[in-house]
Amino acid sequence: MAQNTASIPEVEALLSKMTVEEKIGQLNLVTPGGGIATGEVVSQNVEEKIKAGNVGGLFGVSGPRKVRIAQELAVKKSRLGIPLLFGFDVIHGYKTTFPIPLGLASSWDMELVERTAEIAAKEATADGINWNFSPMVDISRDPRWGRMAEGAGEDPFLGAAIAKAMVKGYQGDDLAASNTMLATVKHLALYGASESGRDYNSVDMSHLKMFNQFMAPYKAAIDAGAGSVMTSFNDIDGIPATGNKWLLTKVLRDFWNFDGFVVSDYTSLNEMVAHGVGDLQTVAAQALNAGLDMDMVGEGFLNTLKKSLEEGKVTEQAITKACRRILEAKYKLGLLDDPYKYIDQTRPQRDILTPGNRAVARKAAAASAVLLKNENKTLPLSKTDKIALIGPLADNRHNMLGTWAPTGEIKYAVTIKEGMENVAPSASVLYAKGSNIVDDPEMAEKINVFGPRVTISETAPEQLLDEALEKVAQSDVIVAVVGEATEMSGEAASRTDIRIPEPQKKLIRALEKTGKPLVLVLMSGRPLDISEEFAMPISILQVWHPGVEAGNAIADLLFGDYNPSGKLTASWPRSVGQIPIYHSMKYTGRPAGDTNEFQKFRSNYLDSPNTPLIPFGYGLSYSTFEYFDLKLSTDQITSKQSVEVSVTLKNTGDYDGATVVQLYLRDVVRSITPPKRTLKGFKKVFLKKGEQKTITITLKPEDLKFYNNQLEFIAEPGVFEVFVGADSNATLKKSFVLQ
Repeated sequence: MAQNTASIPEVEALLSKMTVEEKIGQLNLVTPGGGIATGEVVSQNVEEKIKAGNVGGLFGVSGPRKVRIAQELAVKKSRLGIPLLFGFDVIHGYKTTFPIPLGLASSWDMELVERTAEIAAKEATADGINWNFSPMVDISRDPRWGRMAEGAGEDPFLGAAIAKAMVKGYQGDDLAASNTMLATVKHLALYGASESGRDYNSVDMSHLKMFNQFMAPYKAAIDAGAGSVMTSFNDIDGIPATGNKWLLTKVLRDFWNFDGFVVSDYTSLNEMVAHGVGDLQTVAAQALNAGLDMDMVGEGFLNTLKKSLEEGKVTEQAITKACRRILEAKYKLGLLDDPYKYIDQTRPQRDILTPGNRAVARKAAAASAVLLKNENKTLPLSKTDKIALIGPLADNRHNMLGTWAPTGEIKYAVTIKEGMENVAPSASVLYAKGSNIVDDPEMAEKINVFGPRVTISETAPEQLLDEALEKVAQSDVIVAVVGEATEMSGEAASRTDIRIPEPQKKLIRALEKTGKPLVLVLMSGRPLDISEEFAMPISILQVWHPGVEAGNAIADLLFGDYNPSGKLTASWPRSVGQIPIYHSMKYTGRPAGDTNEFQKFRSNYLDSPNTPLIPFGYGLSYSTFEYFDLKLSTDQITSKQSVEVSVTLKNTGDYDGATVVQLYLRDVVRSITPPKRTLKGFKKVFLKKGEQKTITITLKPEDLKFYNNQLEFIAEPGVFEVFVGADSNATLKKSFVLQ
């Protein structure tokens, strides 16, 4: 939201009536937890605070009846009757759960991304929620970090496009409509760059790298109108983000003209104490003065700001400014006119988990899948094949929805086995578990923090394998569904070893040795190290955690009812030793060139090529596509001109299908070292077999710009190289000159 200096009369009238204590109360966001024994929506403690005007919002409360009870406490029992905000983590769908965000990003389909957010908003608002803690737009180049599952991957250009689409989907064209909700861009900032890939860890980064490689998605979400921003847990320039004035005021307000409100992440204000920058009163005052408006759960504002005001550590003007921003959000949502506008008992049945919504979820799951290998064109399968369906994730309802799906319900998820039976009832599908996800009870306990994601069988691992091989002996082809349980990625789920767990690797080795065609259906919330599996003569379909329609969508893919069209949005490393690895790395002064051979005194490894195992933007189809006749509209431009880039794309295979035309740019010489190439355009294109089209992508003046050492966003004269193709290794090249 761009800054708007015009005051809102309704808000100013409220502010004029409020005591300091009531203003501070609006800055307090709480969760009632499990409620109280009598079944009321909130615990007695929270209930009394609402009545006293000491709560501005609740999260974790949903359903028209429960929301009404809580809202009536605020409206009818507090002195001024100011309604509450109701927030929730609706990360990849509400009840209709879509693929995890990293998966959905792999569709490269912005209309689909926006549509999933629109459906999520319609379902969530039907349950009384009006404020969403999404989208998460943190760029990450480190797949050890579990929350990579919640973002769009490694690239700021693609990440910015997805951020824009999600905000538009959540907020629509009318934030006051009863089927749209306030979006929250998170986590400001750099949360995905935590050291060692360890969640909540420190971040130390130059401002130059921040703005050129990490900040674009946050800004895109704000430019799209996001109504709120959530701070990150990490420090930036040695100051925790929640109390970082340079970040929350200079960058967010002054540079980017944001006029919404800023909320802390869960207790991140209190955690500034553990960071070592002061006691609770000190850090609460620092956060307010830095530009934080709302304190999530920790109640540092509620319990210390009055004292800090009396001691001159904060001003009433600062408290009023923060309160004004909260009230303005409530006004924009229409809550000051009608506190109950999101409460309609008829809507949940009408709007939630509808057949239409599930159809979109099925399409989204199929569109998100990435075909990594198709050995001997094993895929698609025949619907009359004898299929051995093997693996601990093949008939596992608990691991379909994905991480951070707190509003989804496991019981509605379709397993892979069920999906194959639904889509190909004539096929012979023989199922065996084959192995556990992990064999280690201690690891299983960590993974099962939110429920039974990993169940270690009472049957011995050797017997599980034997049972699987018996099914294989009776079959023509093997489909092995393997990978990560849902909570092996996500928040507080970092891993130092990102290979497929060893029990499943043993299973894969045994299945491969049978010599029968083997298709790995791979589930994960991050890029994995699959160097061993990738070298095998097998097919691999990466499906992430696909959501509520998982089984149906994957069956559509396996049997050819849907032709894979997904592309990776993060590079897949050969080993963790390459991390961080991403397509827009720099050449260095001693580049190794394009060879994978070791060169002494060059920037390379003794024991590995520099290149990733699988590059950014990669993804196969059951068909094949040829790119040719690359053209530029001009070979010289001024700083205000665009360049039209056109290429002919032909479907040269035997199937109708879609692919993603990708455009990369290299600024050959500039005042700060340039990356090898950066993504600057893409277009998803469907072609019938044999069809060809000329595809045009426009390079705009903004696409040539970068942040220099003074953080000026500029383009410098010189030569630019354009690459177009199927992934970040695109070889078709043309050049133009910026005068």
